[in-house]
Amino acid sequence: MLKTRIITAVVLLAVLLPVLFFNYFPAFALVVTLFVGAAVWEGARLFGLAESKARVAGFVGGALFVGLMVTAKPGSVNALYGVAALLWIIRYAPTLGLGLPQLGGAANWSLAITFTFAVFACFFAIVGLYLHSPLFLLSVMVLVWIADIGAYFSGKAFGKRKLAPTISPGKSWEGAIGGAIAVLAIASVSVVLADGSAPWLQDTFAYKLHARFGWGLTLLILLVIVMFSVIGDLFESALKRRIGFKDSSNLLPGHGGVLDRVDALIPVLPMAALVTSWI
Repeated sequence: MLKTRIITAVVLLAVLLPVLFFNYFPAFALVVTLFVGAAVWEGARLFGLAESKARVAGFVGGALFVGLMVTAKPGSVNALYGVAALLWIIRYAPTLGLGLPQLGGAANWSLAITFTFAVFACFFAIVGLYLHSPLFLLSVMVLVWIADIGAYFSGKAFGKRKLAPTISPGKSWEGAIGGAIAVLAIASVSVVLADGSAPWLQDTFAYKLHARFGWGLTLLILLVIVMFSVIGDLFESALKRRIGFKDSSNLLPGHGGVLDRVDALIPVLPMAALVTSWI
């Protein structure tokens, strides 16, 4: 299992890093579109759509994403980010306490449609942040990964109180707090280094936040990002648990599916892109 995970990770890095940093937008857009199609297909399956129909949904989703990406205006994209953020606050986060609707009903399909909207917003944000700069995009994603890694090790060391025992028994409050502390610490260090020995870090999300808002609001925004990364992770876990899937798919051997890799990013990236439009 570990060998498979490592091989998949190496292959992904070998493909994604050149696409990210060689600054050739058509290649980047193609890869993003493939991921969108895969994510829509996986999401359709998680909401109970038959395999054949889920594949059609994936193809349609990818094609629709391309069409919207070509025709979208900056103002409409920011509105997309805002609506997606609002959906996470008023629609998806509450389901973690209230529960998901039963498969097959109107409420389930309504949730499926809005979740697809949120997935689109995430990948639009990936494109938007990339156009700001590849490093800037990566700096937002790294915050989410730091939160996840920090939560894992903090949970292993100190975890006692379960965060969401019926959804993801392995997660703890101590882990979530540890992840937040890790993000605040590393982001703060990066801001200090950006003004000193590492000026290249000035083109990062944390630094731009600090330059625009100062320490207090920057740390608050980072805490919100950590909180919603956890919510995104738990929401996808709830979807999988409801339908009885271990992973969203097996597209990435050893890592599950695309949604398993981006679940925490789905709420965070549109929020980060929206904030970026203000700085």
